[in-house]
Amino acid sequence: MYISKIIIEGFRNFPKNIIEFNDGVNVIIGHNNAGKTSLLKAIGLIIDQNVPKKLEIDDFSKHISLADLQAKAPEVVVSLVIDQSEGEDLTSDDLVTVADWLIKLEEPYQAKLTYRFSLPFEKHGDYHAALMGCTTKQDAWLVIKQEFLRFYQNKIYGGEPTLRVIADSSTLQKFDFQFLTAIRDVERDMFTGKNTMLRDVLDFFMDYEIKSADDAVKDKATKLAEIKALKASFTAKAGGLIQDLQTRMEAGKEHILSYATQTGATFNNALPDFDGAISDVEMYSALKLIIGYAGLDITIPASHNGLGYNNLIFMSLLLAKMQVNADGNYLGSNAKVFPVLAIEEPEAHLHPAMQYKFLKFLKENKNKRKVRQIFVTTHSTQITSAVSLDEIICLHNEKGVISAGYPGKVFPDTPNGQDAKAYVQRFLDATRSDMLFAQKIIFVEGLAEEILVPTLAKYCGKNLEDYHVAVVPVGGRFFDHFLALFDTTNPYAIPKRVVCLKDRDPEQKENTESYYEGCYPYNFGQDTLNYVYRDHLAAKISSYINHSNIRFFGQNHPKGKTFEYELCLNNADSKILITKSISNKNELEDLLELYAQSKPTADLLGRLGKSGPKKELKDAISTLVDPSWSDEDKKKAIIATRYLNSVGKGENALELANLLEVNLGLPTVATPGSAMSIQQAFHVPYYIKKAIRWICQ
Repeated sequence: MYISKIIIEGFRNFPKNIIEFNDGVNVIIGHNNAGKTSLLKAIGLIIDQNVPKKLEIDDFSKHISLADLQAKAPEVVVSLVIDQSEGEDLTSDDLVTVADWLIKLEEPYQAKLTYRFSLPFEKHGDYHAALMGCTTKQDAWLVIKQEFLRFYQNKIYGGEPTLRVIADSSTLQKFDFQFLTAIRDVERDMFTGKNTMLRDVLDFFMDYEIKSADDAVKDKATKLAEIKALKASFTAKAGGLIQDLQTRMEAGKEHILSYATQTGATFNNALPDFDGAISDVEMYSALKLIIGYAGLDITIPASHNGLGYNNLIFMSLLLAKMQVNADGNYLGSNAKVFPVLAIEEPEAHLHPAMQYKFLKFLKENKNKRKVRQIFVTTHSTQITSAVSLDEIICLHNEKGVISAGYPGKVFPDTPNGQDAKAYVQRFLDATRSDMLFAQKIIFVEGLAEEILVPTLAKYCGKNLEDYHVAVVPVGGRFFDHFLALFDTTNPYAIPKRVVCLKDRDPEQKENTESYYEGCYPYNFGQDTLNYVYRDHLAAKISSYINHSNIRFFGQNHPKGKTFEYELCLNNADSKILITKSISNKNELEDLLELYAQSKPTADLLGRLGKSGPKKELKDAISTLVDPSWSDEDKKKAIIATRYLNSVGKGENALELANLLEVNLGLPTVATPGSAMSIQQAFHVPYYIKKAIRWICQ
């Protein structure tokens, strides 16, 4: 069996939510305050027997209007739906455990547990009378806290909650819910045998070679007899030590007991003395955890290790204890049936490589069925890279409204859909999965946009970090693969606001040819008798123009081509584009100077050389008679074409971003005294302005 879903109503930032789980590992991610910790605590309200079930006023969801508060006392209702696992043996203890809670009898069976924290019915009249005088929600919550919270009762029901059948507490004890919070004192919890957890683990694994022997080799009676003999032998040896102590303290004991005689403690022939015995269990308290180093003849106490290392040791002991708790031979009818491990932010104490290794270990542990279901909350891209898309649950908080997305479920069960899923799975490595954690996303085609868009946003008066926007390069051909994760027409999608900055990339092909090739805007549509034309942007913008959370933006005008081309079109009068690594620097500077002097198009063409690309540019502009192309448009196109042919994507983008940051007067790694320290005008392309405004709403 496994917990297949949780239904939460009125608890913290979950006004009413249903979240589905996997049979196995569940990695719950999301930005801060998305509800990850609250989700684990909601599970614990039902199956964690070590936490108080009574809630505080701040545990109620505040997404309730004053009118609703006056009409009905708020309550918290949390339900766990438990499903039959694939391949589960119906004769196992699982079905026996949930038999009284079944809501579906046929296979696969389904059971339900419901926690309810509510005001008793007899107090409803007083409640309504008291709340009618409240004029604000704040006043209402204060009245509830001061006058009614103490009357609230918590109950756990099994089966259909409307039947109000109380779940048997002894059966609930069959769940072993171990919750490791992000802030934990592992030194207090594990270093000596005086600690309950370590003592229990030691006692279980003592004589383990006997306990774990195959029943066909040693039956149960034989095992018990051997262990009993070892315990008797230990007690006999310990008795010898006690006798040695008695001998050593013989003279001293006479002096000690003489005081007893003088004080009258020997009244009525009572004679104080010393005696004792030590069992192996009592000796556990003398043990302490140490760390030895292979090849070095040294040991150190565990308390002297780093916090991250000790957390790993603690978690290993906890898993060992869960194995103890689930062993029926050791605990009999008190054994746990369903061990559940919940870990909050394991990355808090583990470096990236250890995070990855730790998740791999947890998955292997689950496969060996020592822990039946695992829940991990995280902000770590290393951890998300260690699991599959199917194991990720993404919580998203948009203006207080919590929703859950399931990246593994958004792809259609078709060859193309599964190919897209496989591509995204490979893509979401440790450097790319930040898209799952961000509040909003800008997908771009390549490295240049990834580097420059955050800086261009600053020129628009927006800092993308303030809006929790991630800029993610995915390649122009693969936008659709990633949009499947966020397309809210699919109920499993993550409802983040998404912008796609896509290049127009005009293309043409001869009527007799079967393939398209890239062309420039001044070629596009100029010879419709012999060529067919298309671009990569117009259809995308049209398809998503009314989408609830996704938009496409790009150079959607007849003069547009690519990101770099558009930057130059909008800044043909600015030498800020001329970076250190750019090629054809002298030519570009001359073209910019000719443009600044308002020289005619012929002068700019005259500056170009006679090489292949330059000759093609000169021929295309010289023969361009389309009246929609003004002389100004042609000059800008000449400069933008030569600029596009001169930039290297990554290096140029880094240098340009640096120059633009200096131009804004922002902190930078630029050399002090740079010529760009005086602010110059720089024009952000209109489509990028629109995209920044839309994503930052």
